[in-house]
Amino acid sequence: MSSEQEFSGEQSRQIAALIREEIARRRMSRQQLADKAKLSLSTLEKVLGGRRPLTLATAVRVEEALGVSLRRSTPDADASSNDGIAPDGLGAYSRRAAAWLEGVYVTIRPSFGAKGAVYAYRTEILWDGATSRLVFREAERVDAAFSQYGEVAVPNQSGHVYLVTNRHGQHRLITVSRPMITGEMYGVIATLLAGRGSLLTPIAAPIALLPVKNVPDAAYGRVAADDPRGAIYRDHLQRVTSEPFAVFLP
Repeated sequence: MSSEQEFSGEQSRQIAALIREEIARRRMSRQQLADKAKLSLSTLEKVLGGRRPLTLATAVRVEEALGVSLRRSTPDADASSNDGIAPDGLGAYSRRAAAWLEGVYVTIRPSFGAKGAVYAYRTEILWDGATSRLVFREAERVDAAFSQYGEVAVPNQSGHVYLVTNRHGQHRLITVSRPMITGEMYGVIATLLAGRGSLLTPIAAPIALLPVKNVPDAAYGRVAADDPRGAIYRDHLQRVTSEPFAVFLP
């Protein structure tokens, strides 16, 4: 790939999403990034907005400005070489075999900051043809800067589904059951709790993914303990340990 060669549309979108995440994490403006990368603000805006394909030269400048790697080692050629099968590390599934997971879900877990409250956001699981795998992305988060996206593993052996985020070696893992007959998935999220300053503490909690079609009056963000929808959400979270889909040791 020469410095003037353009990434595919899907690769450009993936890298643009990574750039937006890094900007949000660092609380920097697009103008600041453009200046640091020696790009015009117009060029950066067009790339981030999907109105202009991303070139290797632009990607390299942004990587140098941010000090991170943004390019994935999954070019479009990989999709044809593996005949539409996900990598072995994700379960070697085909799209047809995993199509039942595709959709939009209301994702709920206990609030880490308010006792009795539930935190809710949207998760979309979809097939990425460029990389031949299921991927997920989050939306409707109050803390938008921490919205996650990543890969979905569906191994036959365990009978579970794994939503894996890996950002520069920092992992977040959601392990859920395969969907119930009505589509819900229940399990555990293992992540980091942000504290004061740069303090991060490992934390695990029950989590549920509910098909959005099953939640007609969905509430997102922090749902208070006295909100009727919060009671419904808590009933779902209670199923994680009562059925049980997961076990938390005392």
